[in-house]
Amino acid sequence: MTDPMTDPLITEAGRSGEPLIHASSLTKTFGTFTAVNSIDFSVARGESFGFLGPNGAGKSSTMRMVGAVSPVTSGTLRILGKDPAVEGPSIRSRLGVVPQQDNLDLELSVWENLYLYGRYFGIPRKALNPKIEELLDFAQLSDRAKDRVEPLSGGMKRRLTIARSLINDPEILLLDEPTTGLDPQARHVLWDRLYRLKNEGVTLVLTTHYMDEAEQLCDRLVVMDHGEIVAEGSPAELIRRHSSREVAELRFQVGENEAGAEALRDIAERVEVLADRVLLYVTDGEAALRAVHDRDLKPISSLVRRAGLEDVFLILTGRTLVD
Repeated sequence: MTDPMTDPLITEAGRSGEPLIHASSLTKTFGTFTAVNSIDFSVARGESFGFLGPNGAGKSSTMRMVGAVSPVTSGTLRILGKDPAVEGPSIRSRLGVVPQQDNLDLELSVWENLYLYGRYFGIPRKALNPKIEELLDFAQLSDRAKDRVEPLSGGMKRRLTIARSLINDPEILLLDEPTTGLDPQARHVLWDRLYRLKNEGVTLVLTTHYMDEAEQLCDRLVVMDHGEIVAEGSPAELIRRHSSREVAELRFQVGENEAGAEALRDIAERVEVLADRVLLYVTDGEAALRAVHDRDLKPISSLVRRAGLEDVFLILTGRTLVD
């Protein structure tokens, strides 16, 4: 892949360390509905940056503006030092985009999908063939090159979509919910491919509602809710800043969660009562479970885990990422 530090197309701003993406008071409305409400963020070269939040948080609307395919309602947005309102085609030629839903040509072969996309970008045939071989190897699809796309598994189609997005050696790769709908094994294979890109210096910008995905892939992220940014930082910083070190999860009989939580409020930094369980935010989870036992409370089940980004979201918004 092209070295971003020697590519003559890269702007001086990007090479000098200024952010590749900069947004200030960025807003997107649809009629009277505000999908993105005056948000500020920036993305540095080589960074893996994420938007974490549930469906409807404004993540995809933000990504479409960054992808220069949806106009900004108000505020400032610069991508690669350019204004998408006037330089959209120039910006799009330097982006790779992995949409939320795969839009491959199912009747063509794996190889043909990459070839046609490469010709769309005007890549000469002589240069395109080795590029396709490189991307097929990266996506672990070399042995499926001649196969039609339609019968491939979901994970294979997703890897092909990512390979296609890299055909033009993009400076920024945009991934909208990259692993939604994939089984755990396929998700981990895809994470490995994205991690390799990150190590090669590709700037990744992704949306996700999976906390483990954000923790695995993101150097830094923003937590979004109802079109607004409610927190920003690295995954570790956000957990340290907004949550305790450990969480004790307790499941009581139906209708007993509230009573159980009330009896335990003094042993935890914070107590959250969900529909199916009680969460105790504590420094020492095992000590908390012993306290539960000492008070003769009898949950159906209990476990101790480390705090995660889902806890951060719950604490900040009062609801879980899957609400």
